[in-house]
Amino acid sequence: MAKALKLRLETCFVFFLLVLGIVIAIVSLRYGFGSLGRPGPGLYPFFIGAAIAIFAIFLLISELRSGAPKMLLGRREARTLVLMILTFCLWIITMPLLGYVLVTFLAAYAFCEILGLERWWKPLAVAGGTALFIYLLFDYWLYIDLPRGILG
Repeated sequence: MAKALKLRLETCFVFFLLVLGIVIAIVSLRYGFGSLGRPGPGLYPFFIGAAIAIFAIFLLISELRSGAPKMLLGRREARTLVLMILTFCLWIITMPLLGYVLVTFLAAYAFCEILGLERWWKPLAVAGGTALFIYLLFDYWLYIDLPRGILG
């Protein structure tokens, strides 16, 4: 009974992802692809939708082929998932207050700690690199204003 319920729930979710990917790809066709020199607004969503659909097909095939029941989430995995969700929610809430780059640094550091990245300097390096890349990509190269927060 548990295996049948697991298979049905996971299969339904993967099927939902497949349909979602297809819908995203179809809706993005209305916006147009543009050209290579000047991409249109539908180019990125189309490839994201297509990627979601393709990965969902692979997941569906893999799930239907595997006959061995497996536990969905153990105690440790559930704790990690909850902490990741809480960190992401805090990232969204505090971004307008503290600014995008600082909150991204703190969230990336928290994600590294939650996932158990060893030593103290590796999470700092990942968080610093992520924040620097986000700043350079959006603020410096693309000229997109990110929320600056109270620190300016």
